[in-house]
Amino acid sequence: MVDDYELDRLTILAHLRKHPFIEVAGVYDSGEKAMDHLQKEPVKLLFLDIDMPGISGLELRFRFMDIPACIFITAYPDYAVEAFDAAALDFLIKPISGDRFDKTIQRIREYFEIREKADLFEHSLGTDTIFIKEGHDKTKVKLHDILYLEALRDYTKIVTPEKKYHVLTTLGNLLNEEEFRSFIRIHRSFAVQKHYVKKLDTKNVYLENISLPLGKTYKNNIETIFQ
Repeated sequence: MVDDYELDRLTILAHLRKHPFIEVAGVYDSGEKAMDHLQKEPVKLLFLDIDMPGISGLELRFRFMDIPACIFITAYPDYAVEAFDAAALDFLIKPISGDRFDKTIQRIREYFEIREKADLFEHSLGTDTIFIKEGHDKTKVKLHDILYLEALRDYTKIVTPEKKYHVLTTLGNLLNEEEFRSFIRIHRSFAVQKHYVKKLDTKNVYLENISLPLGKTYKNNIETIFQ
């Protein structure tokens, strides 16, 4: 974990102590000090402040893109686009509430569980169906029933009203499939099935009882379905 403010470091550590499955390998007040550690001892997860003297959190991340997961923690929301360009698993705005941090931990836990099972996940496409293999079981999911897709770096979460599935392919690759032409991207991490969209505002897209973030660069795309 890297943050140049001691109080913020202590706050993050206090949150992490509630989740002992995460082992803290090092805590640093600068990107330079963290680099020394990362070059000698690779880790699986980074917690990075962005705006720091010397090497910023973004620069540090780009130097260690082979580290599977990265959580950016910053006081500046405007860094969000750059953070997700750096393959952020999550982006937290200071000050961080316990509830929001718990959601990040759940995302981390889910991401690494999927990585561990990666060799068990396969998928194939029919004309209006995706077949998802999980271990020895093969599930048939109708494309029409999928509410939305969520990017988890190398994986994609497929969400239906009944269940969530995971496939070992990127969101971009799925959207390039002809069978997924009824989906529209609303955010770097999300794509929705057009016919489930009920309304949108400046920041969110609403599907029945679900709200998903709307990225600025995708706003014009989704507005076309209301015209």
